[in-house]
Amino acid sequence: MQGLFFESDTGARYVLRFIVLMIGLWTAWRTGRAVAEGWNELPLVFAYTLLLGVMMRFLHFSLFQGPFLSIGYYVLDVVLLFILAVIGFRMRRTGQMVDNYYWLYERSSAFSWKKKN
Repeated sequence: MQGLFFESDTGARYVLRFIVLMIGLWTAWRTGRAVAEGWNELPLVFAYTLLLGVMMRFLHFSLFQGPFLSIGYYVLDVVLLFILAVIGFRMRRTGQMVDNYYWLYERSSAFSWKKKN
């Protein structure tokens, strides 16, 4: 089974690693947006990110024979996933506040809003 997907450690394995990384980061971003869409708070994003970190560790373990029970790699995965999840959360929450309460707030950046004068 060793040569079924890869004949050697050439570029195909790196492409697959990149795809897995992009799927994980996209999932974290969509998770943050989904939590904001339900008008929930940021601690729920962190809880979901901890679960996504376990999923990413499992993918690295099963696809690339990486360590599954490694605290350092798990923390690194959770930090990267949490950053993207918070970006998705803040962008969606800003859109909600500006769109739903357009008479009160205006967008000050992609991640924040301010009261209208």
